[in-house]
Amino acid sequence: MKRIILSFLLLFSLAATAAAQTAPDAAELTKLLNEFLAGAGRNDPAVHERFWADDLIYTRSAGVRTNKEEILTGLRTTPASKPDDPVTVYTAEDIVIHQYGNTAIVAFRLVSTTTNKDTTKKVGNNLNTGVFMKRNGIWQVIAWQSTIVPESKTGSKPATAASVATAATETPKASDGSRSYLKGSRGGCYYLNASGAKTYVDHKFCN
Repeated sequence: MKRIILSFLLLFSLAATAAAQTAPDAAELTKLLNEFLAGAGRNDPAVHERFWADDLIYTRSAGVRTNKEEILTGLRTTPASKPDDPVTVYTAEDIVIHQYGNTAIVAFRLVSTTTNKDTTKKVGNNLNTGVFMKRNGIWQVIAWQSTIVPESKTGSKPATAASVATAATETPKASDGSRSYLKGSRGGCYYLNASGAKTYVDHKFCN
């Protein structure tokens, strides 16, 4: 009897592993993710409406938990972009997808590239993990976790324990009712958008 149970557990484990490795809907999920990131750069509410499930639980990189309703409300109250505002483009790298039937785990590195008026650029990295569920043939995110990858001072060396500690102590400096603004270790002022990435704004918001 024990041998039968062990054999069953082994087969179940192998089946689960195979499902995670093959991820039959990987192409669809990757396309959905890339479309969302393109829309997130434009603060497009329709893209967020499609991407997030109504029962979403979202943990931001700043340690704040939010939901779909709050995300959409923040987008609708965001002031229109001005011509001189920095432009941020989001891309996904190192995508890993594990699928288990109608549930999928999508992990990736979010790269945010912000171009300022003077053409200078700033690149940020977040490690994001999303839980997708397929309901009525539609994939949507039911849980999301974002973690900032601390920046190194040289921009090329791995983050040190000191840089991690510095990033962890960054706290909100101001709020306009819809979002909190944070001041980074180098003095930059930013807020975390719906994708969990940094969007830099004028320093006055952190004063």
